[in-house]
Amino acid sequence: MRHLPYDDPGTPDLRSPARFLLWTGRMQWRTLIVGMAYGITWMVAQALVPAAIGRGLQDGVADADLAAAVRWSLVVLGLAGVQAVFGILRHRMAVTNWLAASFRAMQLLGRHSALVGVAIRRRLPTGEVVSAATNDALHIGSAFDVSARFAGAIVSYGVVAVLLLRTSAVLGLVVLLGVPAMVLLLGPLLRPLQRRQHVQREVAGQLTALGADTVAGLRVLRGIGGEPAFLDRYRRRSEQLRVAGVHVSGPQATLDSAQVLLPGIFLVVVTWLSARLAMEGTIDVGDVVAFYGYAFFLVIPIRTAVEAADKVTRSLVGARRIVAVLTTVPEIPDPADPAAEPPLDVALEDPSSGLHVTAGSLTGVVSADPDESAALALRLGRLTDDDRVTLGGTRLADLPLATVRRRVLVSEAEPRLFTGELRAELDPWGRVGDDAAILAGVGVAAAHDVLEALPEGLDAQVDEAGRGFSGGQRQRLALARALLADSDVLVLVEPTSAVDAHTEILVAQRLRAARHGADRPAADRRTTVVTSASPLLLDQCDEVAFLVAGRVVATGTHRELLARHLGYRETVTRGEDG
Repeated sequence: MRHLPYDDPGTPDLRSPARFLLWTGRMQWRTLIVGMAYGITWMVAQALVPAAIGRGLQDGVADADLAAAVRWSLVVLGLAGVQAVFGILRHRMAVTNWLAASFRAMQLLGRHSALVGVAIRRRLPTGEVVSAATNDALHIGSAFDVSARFAGAIVSYGVVAVLLLRTSAVLGLVVLLGVPAMVLLLGPLLRPLQRRQHVQREVAGQLTALGADTVAGLRVLRGIGGEPAFLDRYRRRSEQLRVAGVHVSGPQATLDSAQVLLPGIFLVVVTWLSARLAMEGTIDVGDVVAFYGYAFFLVIPIRTAVEAADKVTRSLVGARRIVAVLTTVPEIPDPADPAAEPPLDVALEDPSSGLHVTAGSLTGVVSADPDESAALALRLGRLTDDDRVTLGGTRLADLPLATVRRRVLVSEAEPRLFTGELRAELDPWGRVGDDAAILAGVGVAAAHDVLEALPEGLDAQVDEAGRGFSGGQRQRLALARALLADSDVLVLVEPTSAVDAHTEILVAQRLRAARHGADRPAADRRTTVVTSASPLLLDQCDEVAFLVAGRVVATGTHRELLARHLGYRETVTRGEDG
């Protein structure tokens, strides 16, 4: 039994689509070989049936040998049993290879998208990435699904050719040369089919992206009356996709027709030649029956070869798009020579703004321009290419990204919720693993009312992007998720902007207690940075830094800054103190 996802899907060869397919095959070479062995046994057993029937008719009927008739009947029965058993085994391995290759591609795409982050959206449309992870990944698997039957087709073709050559050199050569010739005749159909399939997938990806963007902004569109314009745009894109599909249907229909026509012509030629040779006395009646059976059987390997060519073509088209996603370079690369990880209780500093965050403190950051404080938060979490922020004197740029992400967590002003069970949403890493601890985190975020409104509680399913929750509910659930991560440094961007004052004071008090309370040993107190202009939240901070034009111009407690800095007072009171 194979368990998915893979612990490590591997490092793919991205030099070309063909190399990516070959690498995928190498990653599952054992199951591919087993599947091919089953496929060869299954199809060779079919190839031998006409020979056994022909000999049975010749020896048992034409020569009136009852024992031979019984013997050859048992041989046919045995071949049928082999086909049944190995047909099941072959199909099982084909599905295994298909799913393994497809899921590996999906896992690679998911992992890379998570590592690259926003850079992937700037290079490729969202629909392109979604299409690669769904349609194209499945097409990757189809190339490996057909591998067992294709191997069987090649070997059975060779077996039949040998049997025919031993019986009749003329018929043997017809088969030996005719089958490859028919496959080569299909070659000119594959190139335009591949090109048009690529165009179709491009248009389908654009349409998916447009649909996703439209759904995401549906409320805004309704508010401004923009639905008709987007509907018209979607209609035009749908028409483009329909036209692209029609263009694909031409070579696809020709290819499908050729799979029927060419084997049919081949069948007629082989049957006619075998009948002529029988009339001349070169072969006997049993050979005629066998040749006729071979002519019917050879339709299977020919069609299989054509199907394999078609599926490999589709796989190459899909692999090209997958490679395009996987070659997206992250905006923030890992250092070539990582530095040693600093200890836990160390300060966080941002030279660009002059901010100094003492280890274990709750620090507030205030700016009249929220974009300035938000930019500072991104620098503190190394979510931008600024390379001067330090943790304990070590630049974040010199630490592995995995270390930075584990040590410093940034919860942005508009955090995203994902589809799935609420329990997994709040504890996606499985670090807590205890409902009581999860509920404690929910309590710190003052989000118990959200759970009380859900009959299933933590088992409730979250809609995409958390659309079933209000803005304040989404914000508090995201805060609970950030708190449950229990990172060394937690940076919260406007964490209470969508809640009322009563809830805000609860969050502020509980946040301080959870991260810096007396029940935590001094050495185990976490560092928290909050960007906000809320007096209720800032009053709980150990120190507040006031930014002007992106630089820290004043520090102190909230009450100290209110008393001695006019700009700070106007910012946090919004000019309401007269």
